Amino acid sequence: MELMKVQTWGVVTAMVLSIGLLTGCKPRNEPVIDKAESVQQEKLNQIPLIQSKTVTVELAKPEVCVESGCTQFNLQTVNTNVDWINEYFDNRIKKTEPIAFSTEPNEKVNLSAKDASLNQSSMTVRYMNQWYNIATFVINSYTFNSGAAHGLSHAEYVNFDLTHKKRISLQDILIQGVEGKVINALYDANSNWLNDHSITREKLQLSDNFYYGADGIVFVYPLYELASYAEGMTELVLPYQVSQVLIKPEYLPSLPNYKMP
Repeated sequence: MELMKVQTWGVVTAMVLSIGLLTGCKPRNEPVIDKAESVQQEKLNQIPLIQSKTVTVELAKPEVCVESGCTQFNLQTVNTNVDWINEYFDNRIKKTEPIAFSTEPNEKVNLSAKDASLNQSSMTVRYMNQWYNIATFVINSYTFNSGAAHGLSHAEYVNFDLTHKKRISLQDILIQGVEGKVINALYDANSNWLNDHSITREKLQLSDNFYYGADGIVFVYPLYELASYAEGMTELVLPYQVSQVLIKPEYLPSLPNYKMP
């Protein structure tokens, strides 16, 4: 009888240990990790949150003189927490205004020349906003030649894809083959202003100068192209509501679920 009790107890103990081994490898209530969600989170962690301040570009000379006159330069760029963005604007300024970085002695100005003058040239880079993987900066430039009626100003918007570390163009963000539809949608959304300025649908072209605004993608046109100098650069807004069928999803901000009619 005692022997049977010992054997029975041994069998029960073995069963309990077996169950413990089987269940011990799978902790209860452990959250299930979605692989796609994990990959998305990893991508999100790789996208920097832009921190930026505008700083003055140090030049060897406050003004550069050639025989016909002198030019005063005022150049400012951004110092961000993203090195490749800093390098982009440093190179861009040096390429646009190479004479400003000359270390050669100034030439003697011929004061008897009719075009001898003191000109002004400025370029300022400024951070605007960030929509997830898209960061937008603007380059404001101004030139004034002495003797001219007025100076000329321009704003160029630079949009970066932070995921692929590159500047994005209009062709990058448009779905293939929708250029005509974009023009029509842009015209419809701004028809009152365009009609007031006698601009027909056939005359309107897309500008490759654009930025992401609060209500839509803003297309920016140079001075004189669509309006007078006094009105400044023209901005036409393509609402986000209609952009969803025209712009690639990866280049649209996170938006409410608009129901298209």
